[in-house]
Amino acid sequence: MIDLTTEELKEKLSGKIFQQIQQTADELHMECYVVGGYVRDLFLERPSTDIDVVVVGSGIEMAEALGKRLGRGAHVSVFRNFGTAQVKYKGQEIEFVGARKESYSHDSRKPIVEDGTLEDDQNRRDFTINALAVCLNAERFGELVDPFNGLEDLQDGTIRTPLDPDVTFSDDPLRMMRCVRFATQLNFFIDDETFYSLERNRERINIISKERINDELNKIILAKTPSKGFVELDRCGLLEIIFPELVKLQGVETRQGRGHKDNFYHTLEVLDNVSRNSDNLWLRWAALLHDIGKPATKRWEPGVGWTFHNHNYIGEKMVPQIFKRMKMPLNEKMKYVQKLVSLHMRPIAMVDDEVTDSAVRRMMFEAGEDIDDLMLLCEADITSKNREKKERYLQNFLLVRQKMEELKVKDHRRNFQPIVDGNEIMQMFGLQPSREVGILKDALKNAILDDNLPDNREAEVAFLIEKAAALGLKPVSQ
Repeated sequence: MIDLTTEELKEKLSGKIFQQIQQTADELHMECYVVGGYVRDLFLERPSTDIDVVVVGSGIEMAEALGKRLGRGAHVSVFRNFGTAQVKYKGQEIEFVGARKESYSHDSRKPIVEDGTLEDDQNRRDFTINALAVCLNAERFGELVDPFNGLEDLQDGTIRTPLDPDVTFSDDPLRMMRCVRFATQLNFFIDDETFYSLERNRERINIISKERINDELNKIILAKTPSKGFVELDRCGLLEIIFPELVKLQGVETRQGRGHKDNFYHTLEVLDNVSRNSDNLWLRWAALLHDIGKPATKRWEPGVGWTFHNHNYIGEKMVPQIFKRMKMPLNEKMKYVQKLVSLHMRPIAMVDDEVTDSAVRRMMFEAGEDIDDLMLLCEADITSKNREKKERYLQNFLLVRQKMEELKVKDHRRNFQPIVDGNEIMQMFGLQPSREVGILKDALKNAILDDNLPDNREAEVAFLIEKAAALGLKPVSQ
């Protein structure tokens, strides 16, 4: 965090695009300010290419005039229904909007918008750190306008609303998710009054679309330390509304002096572990959901203790239900998460047993191209506070990785996938989807995994013809 003087702000805003905006605004006799996240990130020394500009007047008129001034290479998009316009120029996106004031009805986050002053526009901002504005007009170029002490909150690392937080969050409940998101991304604290308002207004989140909520949730998941966001969502009660399955992981039950770990905090630790090694959003989702089936499978077994048998398979079935309810993609991304949730116990089982060629081949076959992500997830899943136990597991995972590399060299295969797939089997024998197709696919898969077939099409086809004959099937070409 740096404290910038007016002269230093002028220097930060000395690029061609700001000079052109200043000249355009002065020619149109319009007050013009760069606002919000771009200004905040100037002080935080964070990179930002998206520039928001407020004009006391018509943002559309300003954008169109700037586009003409910039000439070739500038692309102007106008959104008249929203009174906004966007100028794209040399990798930068500048959003223009007229200063406005807003009022809301209780059952909608869509405001009634009227023309307003800069003060009106800053009043409607979500947080003080996003209400900072810097004038771009020549007479006051580089002058900071900070009516809510947002700069002080930046220095203190505090998230607070400019006005009454109950009004801010009730007007637009998505701001509650944004509050937690900014606190997570910036590693800031949420001001006490602002946090109490999150608790009071949490039910208002129900008027927000699942898609908008997920957009903010994904940004939290992609933060450097996403656990901070989930702890805050849980503390204020929002998590129970938007993600009840995760809340059910909480708590420790003890019988006969034996307890189990709190699977909620274990899950957050796994998520943070994965996040230190990967920016893959869907791998992080797999970390978040890897134990989601545990509450449904928790059992007390006398003489054994607490068990969670088959929680990975129950979790696998829960993934599509969760994605569907939360309006998340039901495509290959969901299937990827589902696969990793299903397989996350496989390497651990191998560590407990002898690491055989066949077992490693089968794991590589089922994980396919995602085998490296699976291993990363499984290594992140070792959160034991017993240092010796943790080191032993991680060392054994290293042995599994070494075995994988040996088999790739030995077998000349990456993931042990058959060359001949199910569609080709149906074409070979003139079959529709059926039990026979499944039998042939499984036979081929097992022959490959047991290292009984050379890695070529001819060998696979000959094997299938032999197995099909035992089922009374012949290739259609014969």
